[in-house]
Amino acid sequence: MTGDLDDSALLEALSGRPARSYPALLSTEADAMAWARSGAPAGAVVVADYQASPRGRAGLPWRVTPGEGLGFSLVLRPELPPEREGWCYVVASVGLDDVVGGEADRLRWPDGVEDAAGTKVADLGLHVQLGPASTDWVTVTVLVAVAAPPRAALLARIVDAIEERLGEPAAQVLEAYRRRSGTLGTAVCARLIPLGPGGPQVSGRAVDVLEDGALVILTARGNRVAVRPQNLGLLGPEEPDAPESDWPASESVTS
Repeated sequence: MTGDLDDSALLEALSGRPARSYPALLSTEADAMAWARSGAPAGAVVVADYQASPRGRAGLPWRVTPGEGLGFSLVLRPELPPEREGWCYVVASVGLDDVVGGEADRLRWPDGVEDAAGTKVADLGLHVQLGPASTDWVTVTVLVAVAAPPRAALLARIVDAIEERLGEPAAQVLEAYRRRSGTLGTAVCARLIPLGPGGPQVSGRAVDVLEDGALVILTARGNRVAVRPQNLGLLGPEEPDAPESDWPASESVTS
């Protein structure tokens, strides 16, 4: 384990916050999910200097460079109704950008911070465990591509920022997200799960982000379609002559 992420460094940086630190791990998300299922408190953190198989949203592969990048998972227990499970993407994105973003950086919906050249500065992924009436727990997994030591201090600032944003009114967080978004106003094509040739997709201009984390896409037909982050496979530029989809996980909205 690199010294800036060992137990003593985390204890000092995290001020007693529950934390697990590993030299190497399959993925911090898998460990954090198992810990959450067995009762990990809100604010618990899992970090590893090396991850053999880190994954982001929709299982997309990540790479964490030992000693250079920072990859960790945070357990949250927000009081959210199931229909707002995607809200934590907005919260976590703004909190992450509060710490690692620069003036020219932009939020790329639903899960990234990019610099002016379009290079990813940081990524995040979420797993949401739903109960019958509310969200039971959430794991937020963060990857910062380049993180100079002391990384434990950076980790502490990120988790504090995410938790602070989680406690703010939704309107305040959305205002910050919309202002920093690099997706809103652009022509996009959202390819939905399940991915594959001829799979469901929605194309048009990204015009808003909602309180459930959904991206609103204005299609060529004038429909406003809400695409939730948990239903997204890939988001890219709008494709010529891309067909509109009646995929049931997307909804037409009028607001």
